[in-house]
Amino acid sequence: MSLLNKIRCAFTLGQGLLIENKALQSTDDPIAFFKFWLTEAEKSGIILPESMSISTCTSEGRPSSRIVLLKEVDDQGFVFFTNYNSRKAHELEENPFAALLFHWNMLQRQVRIEGRIERISEQASADYFHSRGRGSQIGAWASHQSDLLEDREILVERVKHFENKFKGKTIPLPDFWGGYRVIPERIEFWQGKADRLHDRFIYQPNNKSWDITRLNP
Repeated sequence: MSLLNKIRCAFTLGQGLLIENKALQSTDDPIAFFKFWLTEAEKSGIILPESMSISTCTSEGRPSSRIVLLKEVDDQGFVFFTNYNSRKAHELEENPFAALLFHWNMLQRQVRIEGRIERISEQASADYFHSRGRGSQIGAWASHQSDLLEDREILVERVKHFENKFKGKTIPLPDFWGGYRVIPERIEFWQGKADRLHDRFIYQPNNKSWDITRLNP
């Protein structure tokens, strides 16, 4: 066995997946299983395990991807925040579907999520906005996200402007900033195995439950 295969075996030793996994009381709920995996990624020491790639498409079907941070997950879906004038937001308004990808390399695990997009409530966006550091709140006001920036000094001056404008005050939620929720229509859990004989399971909603199918690696 090659050194690379030995490393892969070490990574995946004893790691069953989904139906075979005895660490969970039930594997019928993919949201609960996702939270379990996210917790294991956090415990493993992976930096920013909540990092995820989000892919969006224009109305013509031209895709783009970037990394954002997952901020909330529950039975309703997966929540992240952005500037509503950004490229990703414009594409989501044109084509309200997205794909998320979590990749935890040290655990040889991936989770792929596809689904519809909706904005969360303004109050929920405000609650999160005000939980952020003051510098991040100022930054949200100062950045014209995804627009051309001729000189960084322009951005620095905008930061100073809003620091002065909101000095000694509560910084309000910008009307161009807030959260989106991805409502999952398909969730795939991928566990790497030796010899590329990986485990893959798909969850798809069916009324109030989930249909579960296994895929070839």
